[in-house]
Amino acid sequence: TAGGVMTTLIPRNTTIPTKKEQEAEKYKAEDEEHKKKVEAKNALENYAYNMRNTIKDEKISSKLPADDKKKVEDAVEEAIQWLDGNQLAEVEEFEDKMKELEGICNPIIARMYQGGAGGPDMGGGMDEDGPSSTGGGSGGAGPKIEEVD
Repeated sequence: TAGGVMTTLIPRNTTIPTKKEQEAEKYKAEDEEHKKKVEAKNALENYAYNMRNTIKDEKISSKLPADDKKKVEDAVEEAIQWLDGNQLAEVEEFEDKMKELEGICNPIIARMYQGGAGGPDMGGGMDEDGPSSTGGGSGGAGPKIEEVD
C-alpha cells in the first residue's frame, strides 16, 4: 500500500473498460440501424442504375417492345428521383421501393430472356458440343512420344 490507501489489484491479462469501449457498446444499436439503412439505400440505388444501363444497352433494348422499355425507364427514373429526395428514409421505405421496382422490371426482363435469348443460345450450345466430341475421338493419332535413354 502506498500512503495507507488500499487499491485493488488488477490481475494480469484483463482489460480495463475505457470510455471509448463504453460508448461503442452504447451506440452499437444505432450503428447497426444506420448500417442497415445504408445497405438498403445502396441496394436500391445499384438496382436502379443497373436497370437503367441494361435498358440503354443496344443488344437488350432491341429485344424489348417499346411499351415495356418505356415502362421500365419510367419506373427507374421515378425510383432515382425518389432516392434523391429521400436520402434519410427508413429501411422499410427503401425495401418497399426496391420491391416495387423489382415488381415492374423483373417480369419484363424475364420475358425478354425467355422469348429472345433462351432458344437460340441453347441450340447454339448443343451444336458446339457435337463437333468437339467427334474431334476428341480422332485425337488418338496425336503426337508420337519416344523414350530416350
